[in-house]
Amino acid sequence: MSRHSENQRCPACGAEFQCLAHCAANTCWCMELPRLPMPADADAGCLCPACLRARIELEVQHPKASL
Repeated sequence: MSRHSENQRCPACGAEFQCLAHCAANTCWCMELPRLPMPADADAGCLCPACLRARIELEVQHPKASL
């Protein structure tokens, strides 16, 4: 496990951001937000703060019907 943040690029908008999920402290900014279902594409990557917040808001406004 890395002890440093990783620079990543958002697959939705292309913005560069820091991911701290794999740091020794395991305290990434995203862990304080509501969780979303994992994307179907496991290789999709993490969203930047703005895109993740927008996706959460969209999910709150239009939740998918449960099967």
